[in-house]
Amino acid sequence: MQTDLVATNWVHLQDLLFRDTWDEDLKRYRSAYVYRGLSDKNYELVSSLIRLGGIYDRLERHLLRNFIKYARRDSAGESLWNWLVLAQHHGLPTRLIDWTYSPLVALHFATANPLKYNDDGVIWCVNYVKANQFLPQNLLDIILEEGSNVFTPYMLDKVCNSLHKLSELQSEPFNIFLEPPSLDERIVNQHALSSLMSTAKAHLGDWLQNHPDIYFRIIIPAELKWEIRDKLDQSNITERVLFPGLDGLSMWLKRHYSPKDILIDT
Repeated sequence: MQTDLVATNWVHLQDLLFRDTWDEDLKRYRSAYVYRGLSDKNYELVSSLIRLGGIYDRLERHLLRNFIKYARRDSAGESLWNWLVLAQHHGLPTRLIDWTYSPLVALHFATANPLKYNDDGVIWCVNYVKANQFLPQNLLDIILEEGSNVFTPYMLDKVCNSLHKLSELQSEPFNIFLEPPSLDERIVNQHALSSLMSTAKAHLGDWLQNHPDIYFRIIIPAELKWEIRDKLDQSNITERVLFPGLDGLSMWLKRHYSPKDILIDT
């Protein structure tokens, strides 16, 4: 399968975004893909923990332990996976990577930054159903038992309740897609979920390149970004919707009124 597909215009882009989403058994469009939009096609698909640099893999447990210690005790219950999602949601460097079930939400994130309108963007499209074939058997059993294709914190807790135990389930690195609890409207409106690798040092981008049959990338040429952005705004796919509240409103207004011929300082 060709992994990089270049959009040539708005209509072609829509075809690519909904590629391979027809379910022949159901006779309906039901995508098995999740999406992540990036404003620059050269950005690596790595976690915020990896981007932290240094001895990040040894710092992970300290970051999370102190987040839990200083956060409100009733914020996420007892599940480590709920705490991990909550920490990621509030900007703590974690091994989680954010995804969405919505290709249009991913398209928003690929075109939201006017400072990157001279650079080609990208949307990563990963078949989360096929990705499960690389899970260790005890996690695969949970998926099959629940009749689900992604994990919830409750499901993960049945097998392991710590990052250390997760890494011990299988020597070969694997990836999990995790649906977060509906902590706030932002998660709901973005149709969000997360991925995490079984070890802190494992790179999702490298792992996917070793399994090219479960993903493809849509390249968004820089010259299409303004048209895409304007059409998304008209379709109400904006920061005002995806980041409910005054911060999202301000983000939307700043970008919406940015002159096309200049770059605005942030």
